[in-house]
Amino acid sequence: MAVLLALQLAGTMAALYLPRLNADIIDLGIARTDTGYIVRTGGWMLLVSALQITCSIAAVYVGAKTAMGFGRDLRAAIFSRVGGFSSREMARFGAPSLITRTTNDVQQVQMLLVVTLTMMVTTPIMAVGGVTMALREDVGLSWLMLVVVPAMVLSVGLIISRMAPEFRAMQVRIDEVNRVLREQLTGIRVVRAFVREPHESRRFAAANADLTATALRVGRLQARIFPTVMFVFNASSIAVLWFGASRVDAGALNIGALTAFLQYLVLILMSVMMATFMAMMVPRAVVCAERIAEVLATESTLVTAAVPVTRTQTRATVEFRSVSLRYPGADAPVLRDVSFVARAGQTTAIIGSTGAGKTTLLSLIPRLFDVTSGAVLVGGVDVRELDPDTLWRLIGLTPQRPYLFSGTVASNLRYGDPDASDDKLWRCLDIAQARDFVAAMPAGLDAEIAQGGTNVSGGQRQRLAIARALAREPEIYLFDDSFSALDLTTDAQLRAALRQVTADAALIVVAQRVSTIIDADQILVLEDGEVVGVGRHAELLKTCPTYAEIAQSQRGVGASA
Repeated sequence: MAVLLALQLAGTMAALYLPRLNADIIDLGIARTDTGYIVRTGGWMLLVSALQITCSIAAVYVGAKTAMGFGRDLRAAIFSRVGGFSSREMARFGAPSLITRTTNDVQQVQMLLVVTLTMMVTTPIMAVGGVTMALREDVGLSWLMLVVVPAMVLSVGLIISRMAPEFRAMQVRIDEVNRVLREQLTGIRVVRAFVREPHESRRFAAANADLTATALRVGRLQARIFPTVMFVFNASSIAVLWFGASRVDAGALNIGALTAFLQYLVLILMSVMMATFMAMMVPRAVVCAERIAEVLATESTLVTAAVPVTRTQTRATVEFRSVSLRYPGADAPVLRDVSFVARAGQTTAIIGSTGAGKTTLLSLIPRLFDVTSGAVLVGGVDVRELDPDTLWRLIGLTPQRPYLFSGTVASNLRYGDPDASDDKLWRCLDIAQARDFVAAMPAGLDAEIAQGGTNVSGGQRQRLAIARALAREPEIYLFDDSFSALDLTTDAQLRAALRQVTADAALIVVAQRVSTIIDADQILVLEDGEVVGVGRHAELLKTCPTYAEIAQSQRGVGASA
């Protein structure tokens, strides 16, 4: 910034010196037919012009580099802050809005900074210097500046004041277009399956039309600025020549001085015009800055302990102690007084009807949410006291909706272990019953995977996600309905293979099918967020009506068992 200020100061002073040299050429050279003076002064003008050009180019380079660096750091700050958000903050902002704030909003602030550093720094120097130099040429015409400059500021300011609310509305409209487009791209299969393309086209057209209408209103206001500026600009030039001519005729002012005064007034108005153009960008950039600041000022509800624990007391143990969870603003808790212990070498299964709170319960272990009351302990330590990295290293999670990243099969599996060898990846694929279809791909482990895993089937996606968790070799495995897309044979083979490699780990499995958890060491039955049954399969069939009903509804699984 110091270098930029020095360059802008030198360039502006050079620009202010040129009209004075031009006036001397007219008054002392041309008027006296002194060719030598004209040549000498012209040479000085060339040197001063070269200095101005050099300083201007260097200032623009430094300003642009500074602004781009600021944009880079701002995007990194937003990304870092969003990465620490819990599910509550993510739901509050929404993915489309966060994407817009990280890209479009940062770009608007960055553009304003570029203009500020390359133009706005010059403006006050040019304005103050121009007024000073104009007064040196002729004080008698100075009253024109007292009229022209306020007229410029007032006329443009009225237009800009109406633009601010429109810019705020425009950013909201951009969010809406992003949201609709993202929904349609993500749910394209559903749209096509229900033949809803015309409806979705109309929905996008409506959001697009709102954005277009807002942009047009802003454009119409912007279109008024330039004619207004040019009118004031030209009217002031006419006024200087009109009133200056009489002073020249009276001998109170030289022609060169009049020319210099006009050039200084032009420089003053140009500085005001540059400030005006920057002011056009300010309302939108201010709105964008407020939206960015809102993200940066939002603290995650998951607060790390002041002195986090980095070691657990026991291996591969998960304990829930009277856990309850209520979402903000909800009428009833999602989970109520849940207590159980999952130990190493045991399989703990969780089953219940849709909406019973199974996935929410599992999300409390990696601390995607914090409990309202009670405690969740991993390795004998409350997850709120554990260092987040320590906690996450203990866990291998396969979510309900397995997500694969764009890349290859190997790059996705190495999310579990970045240093995993190819042999280890193949072993994990063997256990996850995924070797056959991966080996059938032309590139094998290097086969391309599309974003979200859309180029593989649902069952293949689940098995790759399971292999990814296995590659981590954690102490605790969390399977959130991870076998639902598998046929019964593959399901049985996968569970048999898992027993051999997870003997020292704690397995917690959320399932819909009783056949998946029939051999579990303990089964938790959830109903409306409460545990209504705990035990093994055979016990629950006798003691838990809810479990017996689920088993009976699945084609007599309970009876056959």
